[in-house]
Amino acid sequence: MNPFHQNRLHIARRELFRGASAGIGLPALASLLNPQGVQAEQGAGDVLPGIPRFAPKAKRIIWLFQNGAPTHVDLFDYKPRLKELHGQPLPAGYADGKRFSTMTGQADGKLMLANVEPFRQRGESGAWVSDFLPYTAAIADKLCFVKSMHTEAVNHAPAIQFQLSGSELPGRPTIGAWLTYGLGSETESLPAFVVMTSITKDTSCGQIFYDFYWGSGFLPSKYQGVKFRGTGDPVLYMSNPNGMSRSMKRGWMDDLARINELNLQQYGDPEIATRIAQYEMAFRMQSSVPELTDLSGETQQTLDMYGPGVLEPGTFAHNCLLARRLVERGTRFVQLMHGGWDQHNSLTTELYNQCRDTDQSSAALVRDLEQRGLLEDTLVIWGGEFGRTPFIQGDINNRPRWGRDHHPYAFTVWMAGGGIRPGLSYGASDDLGINAVENRVHVHDLQATLLHQMGIDHEKLTWKFQGRQFRLTDVHGHVVRDILS
Repeated sequence: MNPFHQNRLHIARRELFRGASAGIGLPALASLLNPQGVQAEQGAGDVLPGIPRFAPKAKRIIWLFQNGAPTHVDLFDYKPRLKELHGQPLPAGYADGKRFSTMTGQADGKLMLANVEPFRQRGESGAWVSDFLPYTAAIADKLCFVKSMHTEAVNHAPAIQFQLSGSELPGRPTIGAWLTYGLGSETESLPAFVVMTSITKDTSCGQIFYDFYWGSGFLPSKYQGVKFRGTGDPVLYMSNPNGMSRSMKRGWMDDLARINELNLQQYGDPEIATRIAQYEMAFRMQSSVPELTDLSGETQQTLDMYGPGVLEPGTFAHNCLLARRLVERGTRFVQLMHGGWDQHNSLTTELYNQCRDTDQSSAALVRDLEQRGLLEDTLVIWGGEFGRTPFIQGDINNRPRWGRDHHPYAFTVWMAGGGIRPGLSYGASDDLGINAVENRVHVHDLQATLLHQMGIDHEKLTWKFQGRQFRLTDVHGHVVRDILS
């Protein structure tokens, strides 16, 4: 429904009386300023009036979200001084006034822990990447590493929610929902916002994928992410019941849509519009999803590039290939969430498995998009909700149980494509990887930058809720223009 019509239907009594005092003057003035009025309801494929405000560099985003927080000081943020101080107490002043998880409490007296695997400079850019990630290292010149990220929360769920929605509390729209609301959809046969989850097998990480990580919050629920399952049918309840043909289903859907349209016109409830849109989408997905998930047309070279798990539904490799196929078919925002990065006591064991499960397919996705001419206007982002402490969690003398705790004060993400400068390492943490000190990038800055690349001024994309205009970046955020090509 057009937002102006929706606002008229939801007007409060006090606003009605205040507006009525103006008589017919305001409607008459409005008709003079805009004699044609609102011509049509906002459809699924329409852009919100006034959005975008400028030409976008990216048409779509794939977010490779690594739940549990990858350790920046073991993967991307090389700190030689950690090796020098290995086993020694944290120097004074670095963690003063900082809050850590209850597992760490006070950082004073914690012992420093060197990087587990060697770092090397990669490509012409000379970016530092650990031996943990050989495939990512091989494409370093295509990536932009932001090494000065910092955030607010010290625990997983609020930090993930903050990264994706701009608020630590559930109930706010996530970035995929905001983009779908602002830009509509490029396809009528697949959702504009798709989510897939995976987790490394046999991991001890117990992170949960909460539905609010892809929720629409106070936006109408038609903007929330559609989750594709990793087992069985990707989307439940799309098959017709026994005895119902497709033509019979089409007639039933048409009748139901007419009833819902009458209710929508009468009540203006956006959830009625959601039901109409979602019923139609489900009907189209009966044909589009089987075609999407049929990988028989992919070349063996492509399958080999993504890695050995690519044909196994529910793996990160399989989801990466589906992400490429989704954006080819018009999906605007794909959110892949891979759990298992919570290495409190498994840096020397499970971190190897985690990197093995994600490294090859992450790099393959970037290469595949580039080969198909899609990387230029597809923005790929890789990273977690925060980093890991440069000091140890556990016993320094028990190497098989080394770990690192949560660390929100400095971490690294990388981006590729979508108008982001390749071959750049931007920002820096201090000499121990504890604090972001150079060209600091807050989570709200990252969100503002992503919206900017999609052609949206983050201060203009708003929704009125509980008496004020809300936006993804709250009242914060600046576009990080130095990383834009």
